[in-house]
Formats: sequence, C-alpha cells, structure tokens
Amino acid sequence: MAAYENAGKSDDWYTPKYIFEALGLHFDTDVASPSDGPRYVPCDNWISSGSLDKSWRGLIWMNPPFGHQSTKRLWLRKFIQHGDGVALVPDRTSAPWFQEAAPLMDAICFVSPKIKFERPDGSCGQSPGTGTALLAIGEQSMAALLGCGLGMVVRPRIAA
Repeated sequence: MAAYENAGKSDDWYTPKYIFEALGLHFDTDVASPSDGPRYVPCDNWISSGSLDKSWRGLIWMNPPFGHQSTKRLWLRKFIQHGDGVALVPDRTSAPWFQEAAPLMDAICFVSPKIKFERPDGSCGQSPGTGTALLAIGEQSMAALLGCGLGMVVRPRIAA
C-alpha cells in the first residue's frame, strides 16, 4: 500500500480480514494476488502475475497495485470490461483515473476509518495518507457494498 512505510522491502500489502467478513462474498478469483496467494480473500482461484493478459472469470476481487495512475487505469479498464466484482482502490476522487471509472460503478463505498493494511509478515501498517474506496460492478457486488457497513456508499450508475 504505502511505500513510505516499508521502503525497499515489499510492495505487497494485504487487505485485512474484517473487510471480507463485512462484504460476506465468496469470490471466484483474486486477480491481483500477492505471489504467496491471498491471506484472507475468500476465493477459489488467484492470479499473482500477468493478470492483465489473462481471462478473468466469475466474481472477482481486485486489490491492484496502488502505483502510477496509468497502472490504475489499466486495471480499472479490465475490471469494468469484466463487469462482475469488487475492487479496492485509493479514494483519490479528483484524480482523472477515479473520475473516469467512478461513473461506471454500480456502487462505491468510501471506507471509514482508513484501512490499516497488513505487511507480508502479518504486522499492521500505519494509517495510510489516503482513504480507500471499494468499487462494485454487478448486482451481487453492489448488494454487498450496500450492506457492508464499512462506510458511506454511493450509487453513481443507477439503472433507469
């Protein structure tokens, strides 16, 4: 998550278990899994390399690299094209990549308080400099965000 917390050691940060418990979903695939596999993600399959070049199937969980906006755009384009899942991203609401993706979501949860991600050794990171948003596409994912109790939920794309 935040390179400043563990500079040079790892870019892997794990989503805490309480996020998945609140969502109450079982995912088919974690499409951006650390190489050791998911720690808490309730899923059947995971992709830890080359995910953007592979086919995704079913309900997906996506906590992609938090790097440069061009990287986030690539991941979000594939997420939107796939059309079924939950993505965890920084809530940089004024960033162009966020402005492009947000209107295409069925629901967005602005998680509060800020998520303290876990390091690969299991220790908890510091409070990050930015908050986190969960993006949902698809009925099941939208329903999970609407009922998760993790923060304020908005519905940018409401069916007519």
